[in-house]
Amino acid sequence: MGIGQCLEWTEIRSKMTDTPSSVEHVTVIVTTDTADYVSQATTTNVMTSSSSTGIEFYFQFVVVVIGVVGTAANALILYGFYASKQHKKHVLIVNQNVLDFISSLLLVITYALKLCNFYLTGAGGYWFCMLLLSENPLWCAILASKINLMSVTIERYLKVVYPTWSKNKLRNWMIYSAVGFAWISSAVHMCGLTFATSDVIGGVCYPYIIWPSQMYHLVYGIWYFLSYYVLVLVTFIFGYWRIVIAIRRQARVMASHSAAGSSTGQSISNQIQTNIIKTMILVSAFYAISDIPMNFYYLLVDINLSLRLPDSFYYAAWFISFFYICTNPFIYAIKFDPVKRALLRLIPCKKAPVQPIESAEMDASRKANRPGKVRK
Repeated sequence: MGIGQCLEWTEIRSKMTDTPSSVEHVTVIVTTDTADYVSQATTTNVMTSSSSTGIEFYFQFVVVVIGVVGTAANALILYGFYASKQHKKHVLIVNQNVLDFISSLLLVITYALKLCNFYLTGAGGYWFCMLLLSENPLWCAILASKINLMSVTIERYLKVVYPTWSKNKLRNWMIYSAVGFAWISSAVHMCGLTFATSDVIGGVCYPYIIWPSQMYHLVYGIWYFLSYYVLVLVTFIFGYWRIVIAIRRQARVMASHSAAGSSTGQSISNQIQTNIIKTMILVSAFYAISDIPMNFYYLLVDINLSLRLPDSFYYAAWFISFFYICTNPFIYAIKFDPVKRALLRLIPCKKAPVQPIESAEMDASRKANRPGKVRK
């Protein structure tokens, strides 16, 4: 099943109820011998009650509201990163926030356009479908976010579990290459998928429903589930499990040396590192939980195309998935100290701490590198 398949079903339901000619066009495609395979869900779910159409309208409206809140919240977090001068120190984490910001903004644009119910004609209508109504840019950002989360996990894993190797071998060009890979790979994936499986029929945009065969559809659905959920989840579990073990080991070492007067700078540096790890563990865990309903929904329907699940399950699953984009910035605001301190300065009645986090990091670095200190 295509990524936007379930969204397309709701689009089909509402559009085909209002435009009987669309049903005729789809029937022609299904019955023509030379035509590609069209998802069975397209023909078995083309009609709906007025109440379901009403639910779809309110769902799209709620998604627009979520997108507005997410856009504003992620913009504030981006400001916090730049105001605290953390954007160059944590490139992948900032990229994650940029992707969340773009995803939220595209939620607003895409679903606001869907509420307008355009009738598409000509080349302009085709490209409007391919580039906007198909949610192509939105899913480019969402898939890039998934890939980038794995990159963040791997980067943190290398820095904590293999600190010596990462200090000597991990270069800035590798980090920026990971950023570029997340953006480019998701764009290539989504553009290929959209143009291969989407079309305008009877003035209506039908993305991700036209496949060479049912087997292609099934194979893609299983591959997507394994690549963008199982692999991501395994990366989170393995990476942060090893990170937690390494941090506990470091804590025991620091405790054993505390009586002998261990480096204060090293302690501050470890606290900063631990704060970053806790923040990203929470972000990753929230992502893994919020993405479960929608991924299993896709997988179940890909395996059994005749399966009919309640519309309420579909809308609830999508709401939870989109809600992650909106709430993710609040995790940074609460858990990530540099961003929290920068945002607190925006509140007139609040006073930011005397020593900013960047000053603490500089002091930690100076003390850790002072002659005569032995670092372990």
